[in-house]
Amino acid sequence: MQYRIAVGGATGNVGSEMLKILAQRGFPAQSVVALASARSAGKQVAFGNTSLTVQDLATFDFASVDLAFLSTGGDNSRQISPRIAATGCVVIDNSSAFRLDPEVPLVVPEVNAPALAGWNNRRILPVGNCSIIQLVVALKPLHDAVGIKRVVVSTYQSVSGGGKRLVEQLAEEIASAELSGSQVRWPAPSTQAPFAFNVVPYIGSFMEDGSTSEEWKMTEETRKMLDPAIRLTATCVRVPVMVGHSVAVNVELASPLTVAAARELFEHAPGIVVQDSPQPGGYATPWQIAGTDAVYVSRLRRDPTIEAGLAFWVVADNIRKGAALNAVQIAEALIARPDFQQHAMQRQQTR
Repeated sequence: MQYRIAVGGATGNVGSEMLKILAQRGFPAQSVVALASARSAGKQVAFGNTSLTVQDLATFDFASVDLAFLSTGGDNSRQISPRIAATGCVVIDNSSAFRLDPEVPLVVPEVNAPALAGWNNRRILPVGNCSIIQLVVALKPLHDAVGIKRVVVSTYQSVSGGGKRLVEQLAEEIASAELSGSQVRWPAPSTQAPFAFNVVPYIGSFMEDGSTSEEWKMTEETRKMLDPAIRLTATCVRVPVMVGHSVAVNVELASPLTVAAARELFEHAPGIVVQDSPQPGGYATPWQIAGTDAVYVSRLRRDPTIEAGLAFWVVADNIRKGAALNAVQIAEALIARPDFQQHAMQRQQTR
């Protein structure tokens, strides 16, 4: 069976990557429509060997498609996703708007694909936070094997996680920086900490307890997808990297696990590549893995501060696995379900 597809936000970083991945993976699309804001209507975007003319997202009739991929931001999604779902179309939403809605499944297919049984509750399927997706893929085999009690993470997140605006900002800062010995100056002083030649321990907004909304998401989304009993604390940092998020992870396991046994679990887990050699270059970095699909695990070692502890390093392309690819994988898992196939067939027969 083939499906009618729409991609909202098709001119953005994630939307254009979704179109690329749908073509690369040969998604069974009967038709594909590219959508964006009215100011982008009429532009051309690539889809495989062809190009699509962008249409206006605000006026498009979603009754004519079976699946809508949406990457237009949380505020927009809160307004448009329920409207799309009301037509019978299923929305795969890359924003944070519905991730923690108790009626909506939050799915990373390698981790909790059975949760897709709830796809028809509201017909909205959010894509998890980009740094959390790679984290839960890495935690899953350990939790299945012996259980995880507590996780401490520090994230090193690229500017592309904040969208095109931050990518452009970093590029401008690098171009305008004046280097003098160990000092870096910018022609236009700002009260906002620059990303270039810097690390910024602030993503999202500050909360009452001093943590940030990004750190809160790390906890809540991990617990929703993996296990509500897991305790997690996070420090989220923006770093001067264009693409690719990194996460330093310390886990306290429910039972001891040797490093060798953990490595074997990682090596056999779906979606994970182990790149772990104790020598220079024997580990994954954002620069190296940009443009790839896997979650990379490196620097695997025992945490000697607790009885059953492991430490490791996780890296993934936040635009691909952290957003666009995971959205397509959700769609692939969804169309494999007979109940969705029947839903789509009935809708196509009425048009």
